[in-house]
Amino acid sequence: MRAFGSRLALFLGGAVILAACDGDPTPSPAPACPTQAPTEVAAQAILADAALATVRVTGAVEGEFAFELYGDRAPIATANFVSLARCGFYDGIAFHRVISGFVIQAGDPNTKGRDGDFPGIGRGGAGYAYEIEPPADDLGYDQYSVAMANDTRTNDSQFFVSLVDLNQGLQRLYTIFGQVVTGADVVDAIGAVPVNDPRVGIPATPVRIESIEISSDGGPQASPEG
Repeated sequence: MRAFGSRLALFLGGAVILAACDGDPTPSPAPACPTQAPTEVAAQAILADAALATVRVTGAVEGEFAFELYGDRAPIATANFVSLARCGFYDGIAFHRVISGFVIQAGDPNTKGRDGDFPGIGRGGAGYAYEIEPPADDLGYDQYSVAMANDTRTNDSQFFVSLVDLNQGLQRLYTIFGQVVTGADVVDAIGAVPVNDPRVGIPATPVRIESIEISSDGGPQASPEG
């Protein structure tokens, strides 16, 4: 299972003056995207206010789902995901692999602005790879668990959400870093979109990540039991 950019609104001078008069705060530009995975020390700082990821999608499915982040169980993978989300890396990326009764998968930047099947789909990443963190003993591939997709050797930017309980059929090779706590119906809707081939799973009409918001509010708590 393997498998950028921030948007800066540009305003005319008059609009800027008007905004200043209205007292509206100037939007902060997104941070630069990472070029390597965080160290353990850096991960702690990144995760200090990261408890929940809210994924907004558009296209064939409109809505959002949110998942609790397991930064204490997979700090490097979670912090790397958080950094990529905060810099806007995932904005505009499509779910390129949708297998009914299995997973929905995203994180390939090659899908930005490109629809359907094309050479190299599913092979893109953030430009660097990092060591796989084994799943924590108390976590499993339960329905709606969130894990890093990988080539069984290294992690990158791609991730998947389990549509069903996969504990009996999936080798423990994929770092589990979250669990969906709200919007399971949106996940299910993505998992039900028409695809080109049920074995390949490329949606006929794209479902794109509009944004991923990282917040300190953990929301409803998921049970970390595999």
